Amino acid sequence: MISKYRTLFNESFTLKKYKDLQDDITSDFNYVPTFRLAESPFFISKELKQQLIEGCNDVIQFLQKDDFKKLTDKSLELNTKVPNEDEHTTFLAIDFGVCEENGEILPKLIEVQGFPTLYNYQSNLYTKFKNQYPFLEELTPFFDGLTLEDYISIIENAICNNLPKENVILLEIEPEKQNTRIDFLYCNRDIGIPTICVTAIIKRGNQLFYKNKNGEEILVKRIYNRVIFDELELRKDLKLNFSFSDNLDVEWAGHPNWFFRISKYILPFLKGKYFIETTLLSDLKEIPVDLENYVLKPLFSFSGSGVIFNLKSGDIEAVKEKDLYILQKKYTIFQFCNHLMAR
Repeated sequence: MISKYRTLFNESFTLKKYKDLQDDITSDFNYVPTFRLAESPFFISKELKQQLIEGCNDVIQFLQKDDFKKLTDKSLELNTKVPNEDEHTTFLAIDFGVCEENGEILPKLIEVQGFPTLYNYQSNLYTKFKNQYPFLEELTPFFDGLTLEDYISIIENAICNNLPKENVILLEIEPEKQNTRIDFLYCNRDIGIPTICVTAIIKRGNQLFYKNKNGEEILVKRIYNRVIFDELELRKDLKLNFSFSDNLDVEWAGHPNWFFRISKYILPFLKGKYFIETTLLSDLKEIPVDLENYVLKPLFSFSGSGVIFNLKSGDIEAVKEKDLYILQKKYTIFQFCNHLMAR
């Protein structure tokens, strides 16, 4: 059945439709996304869908271990620890590559993050694709029978926790300059919360405030956190009126500590057919002779920054903080499972 939809899509595709798809997104906010938009969604079979679900469940089982926090406490020692951590992550992004292993097509875990992804943009992208290719109405990117309306409701509840929208903010570093800005715009439109720069936050006691469009100070009760700490560390030019390490009277969606706990840091712990051989650099006994088959990754970077693909032994030897890097085996990857269409 998937070959049917792939054939339909390929036969229907034109450069004009692709341009119309781009224009449809741009027209919502008179804003052009700064990343490339794929020409096609990724069609997956029932078999691959089931494998992806099994792989996700294997990750989740590890996260649910009684000693998970103890296993990952060191990740907080290596980074900024934020007070008032909750019991579990609010968000979980699990990225698979569709790989070849011994002649079999198999999803392999590439990364996992306890951090939000482009939740609002992706749901709107589904609608935009259907506008150009109506037969995609027969498929869905949602699992377990969810509708688009169900999905938006779940995202809204996770972000807002039933609090008044004006008291919930999406927090980011200069959001108007971020590649993810298109997601912030859709979040504001579909959820109704404002997007605020970290430099615009006002601190009084242990409470935070921002100014609305009328210049009125509004209490922040919950933060939809999109701030990446390694970017924040690099931005010495920014002047903040608060610190993430302060004991603040706010709720987090999600709490910043989960970005560090659920990250590439846990990849060496994960074993099984859906996981790639991964070693913490500080645990590496000797440098492999076939380095062309490996990739070096920093544990806590975002969007692929700092990754070295064409490795030399000198690259590994040059790493001073070996607790902050992993060595991961390469696989032949056919597609990244980012935006899915499943039967």
